[in-house]
Amino acid sequence: MPEIEFTGTGAAAQVPVWGCRCTICLRAASIASYRRRPAGLAITGEQGVTLIDAGSHHLAERYSPEQLQRVVLTHFHMDHVQALFQLRWAGGRHKIPLFRPDDPVGCDDLYKHPGIFSLQKPFQPFQQVEWPGLRLTALPLQHSRVTLGYLLQTPGTVLAYLCDTAGLPRETERFLAESPIDYLVLDCSEPPTRRPPSNHNDLNRALAIVRRLRPEQTLLTHIGHHFDNWLLEHTRQLPADVSIARDGMRIPCP
Repeated sequence: MPEIEFTGTGAAAQVPVWGCRCTICLRAASIASYRRRPAGLAITGEQGVTLIDAGSHHLAERYSPEQLQRVVLTHFHMDHVQALFQLRWAGGRHKIPLFRPDDPVGCDDLYKHPGIFSLQKPFQPFQQVEWPGLRLTALPLQHSRVTLGYLLQTPGTVLAYLCDTAGLPRETERFLAESPIDYLVLDCSEPPTRRPPSNHNDLNRALAIVRRLRPEQTLLTHIGHHFDNWLLEHTRQLPADVSIARDGMRIPCP
């Protein structure tokens, strides 16, 4: 049975934020289960592991090169690709396919020196690929870099992963509104604000997306420490079908 795990659920600064002494950061510094690494997913099936983003350096400790079937990037901001700079030096003849959005810049020298990673042709909007036990559709998002979300379909589960986006493009929202969604994993970096952040969702914007797409369940990710602090007193204000994702949380795919 495939399984989807959150390798991280944090915003770029992660939790705890370096040097911060807010309640959330002090708690996360002393209790590991409250920490948030850079946002990403790992989809484990019979053939191995598919990573959605590689921002967390613990991936090198968690997986061997032989376990990784492929890496799929949402975009090239450092908190989503930084582990690749460590992983790319793995030895042996094994090559790991690296799928990506159509961003000609990439990140630093990854295009020039991909190492163990085999760069695949960039995804185009709404392009669909199928691997054993997993179908993936690329979905355009709204961010400061060329960014994709993904509709992930296993034999028993449909999950939309929409991380690093400020609202949704009309064509993406229209596509998802016609697709029954079991789990919506949605960017929500900030608590409710009068002026939403330019590159991410605050809670107001995220809940508006939830109301329009009507998934069975929603898990909010890319959480910043300000939102975590807000949640200490306001968790009950979330709708019953909306939850906060945590690092290591797993979603079964029956």
